[in-house]
Amino acid sequence: MSDQPPPAVPPPGQPDPSGPPPGWDPTVPPAWGPPPGPPPQGWVFPPTGGYPVGAGPYGGQPWYPGPPPGGWYPPGVDPSDRLVTPPGAGLSGWFERCTGAVQRGWRLLLPILLLTQVLPAAVLSVLSLGLDPSADWETGAIDESTALPDTFFTDLASMFLVLIGGSLLIGLVQAVGWAAGTWVITRQAAGEPVNLGDALRFGLRRALGLWGWTLLVGVIVGLGVCFCVLPGIYLAFALSMAGPVYLFERYNPIGRSFRMFHDRLGLLLGRVALVAAAVIVVSVVAGVLEGVGTAPFGVDPLATPGSAVGVVLVIALSAVLALPAHLAQLVGLLVTYAEQRVHERPVNSPGLVAELG
Repeated sequence: MSDQPPPAVPPPGQPDPSGPPPGWDPTVPPAWGPPPGPPPQGWVFPPTGGYPVGAGPYGGQPWYPGPPPGGWYPPGVDPSDRLVTPPGAGLSGWFERCTGAVQRGWRLLLPILLLTQVLPAAVLSVLSLGLDPSADWETGAIDESTALPDTFFTDLASMFLVLIGGSLLIGLVQAVGWAAGTWVITRQAAGEPVNLGDALRFGLRRALGLWGWTLLVGVIVGLGVCFCVLPGIYLAFALSMAGPVYLFERYNPIGRSFRMFHDRLGLLLGRVALVAAAVIVVSVVAGVLEGVGTAPFGVDPLATPGSAVGVVLVIALSAVLALPAHLAQLVGLLVTYAEQRVHERPVNSPGLVAELG
């Protein structure tokens, strides 16, 4: 005999408490999303400490795709977040977060970019001048004939090999700067302490992986340029998020960047186009000034100590003038990435700091 009592039978006309609620229809999916109207009394966001890595406040529920009703946001999205532009904030919200990141972090970002972007670029320019054999070729052509010098191909091959190898090494140094700058901007947005030493140590830890993915992206874009240029431009935009994706998610940067680009084409295209325009304008101006400044030193500016010092100073000044381009690229792409993430699921600055590790 069993000691368990028989199951209770509801009185006639009463619903069975163990069954589905009255009016429940299994063919109608539940309605997810924030409740209408203002938030309840005492409601705050984001929750203290943020959300765990990889977990949003709604689990597997679909994330809100547009501006919230009633003017308030669900938990996990802070409209006053200093890095993440919330859905519906538009271009003004994105620009406000870009300028805020520069205002908060310029004291650390400037030395990081000077060491990892400006200085390597200046060294490569001086190196290219020192290896340029055109002065010897012109001298030989004047003294003898217009035929190609005997060492033409060997000199040209040596110059390209040294410049390509130097560019690869400089790319690794620049990867340290991109990772370190990302660490500074993200932690400052979350109110975390930052310093130059810790930023560079983080950059060194992530530089090798970031450098490798950057090289792969460069090869892909270069192959696209070979096919009538337009495919290269498309690939440059579609892969613009690969660097931030690697630093924060460390998984499939190329595929994730393509997905972000195609899921929100207009939003990402507009943001990246603004960043690209700023970078191109500043870089062209710096390049023109460098060309004008080095022209008076002749074909062989390193022939005498005086001209060598002068041309090195011109190159250094031009590299410093290109600093705003590096800063715009770093800040603009990072803020754009954070905006893409919040359109996928709730995210805030503390959560992004936790993902950086």
